[in-house]
Amino acid sequence: MTSSAKAFLRGGPDELPERIVPITPPGTELKIKFRGGYEHFKKSTGKHEDTVEGRLPVYEWWERTEIAE
Repeated sequence: MTSSAKAFLRGGPDELPERIVPITPPGTELKIKFRGGYEHFKKSTGKHEDTVEGRLPVYEWWERTEIAE
């Protein structure tokens, strides 16, 4: 089973509540709101992870940005 609507997140904070997230809109980067900032993940070309939700594309953590108050 393959899903193009979800991604598996690799890296970033250990405390992230979810490692399987929707890809909205589908693209090469994901921005996850977490603890006063955003964790940024980029699509890892050609890498996939077998999960309970099927085989998903891997997005790897690459940076964090803070939310301005």
